[in-house]
Amino acid sequence: MRGILVGLVLLPAIVLTTLSFRPGGLRNALRNVVRRLKLALVLAGIYLLGSSALKLALAERPVADYAIAGLALVLALVFIFQSRDRQLPG
Repeated sequence: MRGILVGLVLLPAIVLTTLSFRPGGLRNALRNVVRRLKLALVLAGIYLLGSSALKLALAERPVADYAIAGLALVLALVFIFQSRDRQLPG
């Protein structure tokens, strides 16, 4: 029990310390984190809708599994390229 409580205090402290070292400070780092979280939620919704539609459209065909994997790969690439840090002004 003590280890869980220490982890609950230590993990946020390490995260805040790590984010504070980044250029632009903690505020800019947290803005990037929020932006990435929003993007991940939108892409997860697109994946759920897309994979469901593919399963319904291509039911019982082996190509359905490959199409869903392809959709996941495309969405992962979108996340990688869209989640870059914003340029700092100045």
